[in-house]
Amino acid sequence: MDAVRIAAFAQALRVKGVPVSPDATVRYGRALLELDPADPDDLYWAGRATLITDPLHFGTYDAVFAAFCGDTRTHLQARPTLASEGPQGEMGSAQPSTDPDPDSGRSDGVERDSLQASSKDVLREKRFDHLDEQEAAALAEIIRRLIVDTPRRSSRRRAMRRRGSRLDVRATLRRAVSTGGEPIRPATSGRRLRPRSLVMLLDVSGSMRTYSRFLLQFAHAASRGGVRTEVFCFGTRLTRVSRALASTDPDTALAQVAKLVPDWEGGTRIGDSLATFIDEWGRLGVSRGAVVLICSDGMERGDPEVLGREMARLSRLAYSVVWVNPLKGDPRYLPSARGMAAALPFIDLFLPGHNLASLEELALLLRHVTSGRQMPRAGTPSQNR
Repeated sequence: MDAVRIAAFAQALRVKGVPVSPDATVRYGRALLELDPADPDDLYWAGRATLITDPLHFGTYDAVFAAFCGDTRTHLQARPTLASEGPQGEMGSAQPSTDPDPDSGRSDGVERDSLQASSKDVLREKRFDHLDEQEAAALAEIIRRLIVDTPRRSSRRRAMRRRGSRLDVRATLRRAVSTGGEPIRPATSGRRLRPRSLVMLLDVSGSMRTYSRFLLQFAHAASRGGVRTEVFCFGTRLTRVSRALASTDPDTALAQVAKLVPDWEGGTRIGDSLATFIDEWGRLGVSRGAVVLICSDGMERGDPEVLGREMARLSRLAYSVVWVNPLKGDPRYLPSARGMAAALPFIDLFLPGHNLASLEELALLLRHVTSGRQMPRAGTPSQNR
């Protein structure tokens, strides 16, 4: 492939929406100087390594390459595992298969190849209840790396601030030592900011069977971050699982949670579980000023009036109440069930939780969620996103 054809190839990628910079085009030409330009494999992999920076564009690259150099199916079948495809490979594995015998009984290489064949953006949009075991394992690795944060609040402790609200006398005197005792550069201090605590109430009833696993993985990621996190599971009763989720290994943590929760995949009594949480934990300070995240489909089997009353109590204690409902991922869904309808007036943010994209959005929005006293409740169109 000569320089003119390389430039035409790069332009064809740009036309298809792939951002190819002039520098990348030059790197492609230089790479071909070290390879065999007549070898389709060298042309394909050199171009993909130098021209493509986002795995989402792999499909477009394949189509354009096929138009220039022929069918790429043979190259895709022999595709190696590249460490450049993300921080730990395209689907979370940075090491290529080292098994010399493909029929030796080990499934690592087969699983890795099949996961690599699945596009990450397809998995991001795929519903949790439509995943197979390999895809679920791949998403678990991605969820584990999510960064979960919360809004900041002022603490009682103070720290030096460039434009603080109070004169810091001790720091000013220390600075004055270097200026002959003259306080030329006065120091000021202000309140330290720290993240608000996060309280997660996870529905593990039978109707949440296909979603609770991934929501617990999200809770594990949150508990491993820098935010103080308390996690409770509920079905017909409430169980605190914060200590179980403290394990660094997510599989071990989830196994310990399953042992602790006696009503796993049972019935649902959201109102009674909220009452237990508020009476035993919330009023003692766990939920005061915290972001409370409830993950449930709202299929209440108890009295919806109890749920509405307890949600009102919770909204007065918490800084903000966020409800994640996997059913909301369906555009046809309406929160008309008795339990969900009773809870909705006291929710500050109502979000779906049916796939990876919705959990990524949740992690992003938790950092910027505000109190219900500062924005409309979720019953308004602006909050029912």
